[in-house]
Amino acid sequence: MLRVGLTGGIGSGKSAVSSRLAALGAVVVDADRIAREVVAPGSEGLAEIVATFSDGVLDADGALDRAALGAVVFGDEAARRRLEAITHPRVRARTAELVAGAPPDAVVVNDVPLLVEVGLAPTYHLVLVVQAAVTTRLARLARDRGMDRAEAERRIAAQADDARRQAAADVLLDNDGTLTDLHAAVDTLWHERLLPYERNVREHHAVRPERVVLTEPDPTWPQQYARLAARIRHAAGGDLRVDHIGSTAVPGLAAKDVIDIQLTVPSLAEADGPLAERLTDAGFPRLPGDWWDNPRPPGSRRWKKRLHGSADPGRPVYLHVRVADSPGWRYALLMRDHLRADPGQRAAYLEVKRELAASAPDSATYGTLKDPWFDEEHLRAEEWAAQTGWRP
Repeated sequence: MLRVGLTGGIGSGKSAVSSRLAALGAVVVDADRIAREVVAPGSEGLAEIVATFSDGVLDADGALDRAALGAVVFGDEAARRRLEAITHPRVRARTAELVAGAPPDAVVVNDVPLLVEVGLAPTYHLVLVVQAAVTTRLARLARDRGMDRAEAERRIAAQADDARRQAAADVLLDNDGTLTDLHAAVDTLWHERLLPYERNVREHHAVRPERVVLTEPDPTWPQQYARLAARIRHAAGGDLRVDHIGSTAVPGLAAKDVIDIQLTVPSLAEADGPLAERLTDAGFPRLPGDWWDNPRPPGSRRWKKRLHGSADPGRPVYLHVRVADSPGWRYALLMRDHLRADPGQRAAYLEVKRELAASAPDSATYGTLKDPWFDEEHLRAEEWAAQTGWRP
């Protein structure tokens, strides 16, 4: 199933997005609702809260008085952590139970207000953030919740700022317009990205652009890589090295809009074991067939690797799985760093890329025709490495 994390600041309209996704067919798991459920009257969670903070956090009916509890933990880091130790494991367990009960072809949307704050982003196939200007949010909180401005500002300040949420977002939904505008954006996302993404995850299908289209440098490529790398590390487990490689890792270089990533493994046997299954489940299925890098200089044996892609139709990825300290592994890092350091070679490479993209726009031919330039560039890069003391 496809796992989507949904979040947004208070007053951003996250609930409206959640409701629309549910109407379209998503299985929505609401963290706030679960958080209330695990401390409902008669629950073990409420009993432990009372034992920890006294019955002063109960109202006249014996239910949790959230305002009273908030007054106890607000501004007290130790108290807040004690409360989280009670509630968070129960919320996680109930969430896992609900997700496990969803159909295997479901798009499961976890509506989590503090998704960014608690570091959950890498656990999802995709993170969706709803954003709105602070002035819009303040107006909504006053209109819909009767909240005075000072309280609304305090609530907004207590959450992650917009920059942190944007850094975690694979998709940003702007909600400064009308509800009709918001619904239209959600509908497009559902039909054009989420449903195809779910099918690709279920069928272990990776998205592969067939034609070479160079795009101008995108300053968000490193940030996109960081999100993908965190997801890969979470899926891989252990302490495996992950690197941003290829043209999108070189600032100022036009490139195909495909993020190339290198995952370092001790051996190809390790790449063929449970690791491959974990990457596939995380949305990075293996591409069928045998894969290798052409050796530099030419004439020696091919450099074997494993190649995975992305199931996300909105973000093509090539995940190159190479053995630590192997020639192909070292070469990928050397070429990246040399092009970063040498503006002249960066410009020369861009000229070659533009010429080949115009004359050989299919991906296979484009890659093959670049080989002669890379054979020469490899020699230049090795000379640069020797002069500078470069190490991978």
